Amino acid sequence: MDVWELVARERIRDTIARYAHLVDRGRIDELVALFTEDATLEAGDGPPARGRDAIRAVFLGTGRRLASAAAPLIRHHVSNVLIDVEGPDAATASSYFLAVTERGPDHWGRYRDRLVRHGDRWLFAHRRARADGYAPGSVFQRP
Repeated sequence: MDVWELVARERIRDTIARYAHLVDRGRIDELVALFTEDATLEAGDGPPARGRDAIRAVFLGTGRRLASAAAPLIRHHVSNVLIDVEGPDAATASSYFLAVTERGPDHWGRYRDRLVRHGDRWLFAHRRARADGYAPGSVFQRP
């Protein structure tokens, strides 16, 4: 493995980790900046959000749902990050997540990502987030 690929992998891991920290803190503008201008976010069963403005709207809606909880706390734990570097400017990644609220484990699932290099950073060109399960009473489970 060449040095450029090791650097790419670490920067991709940073993007994935930064996403979890920013979404948990509700720092929407910084979170949206992790996506390319024309990125697509597929979250749950909703329609795909295309472009930063649409992605911002998804996160603002999620924040409102969390704020309606008794104590709005959430922590995303991301694991088993598998990165396939396709070249100096493109990669895919797969990982699992577990979201914990003040009540304990809330929902869990997987991320499937396509990332592209922009200067020294790697940004999401496409992120698909799918929940595999929900705890009873999860604020995020749709009826």
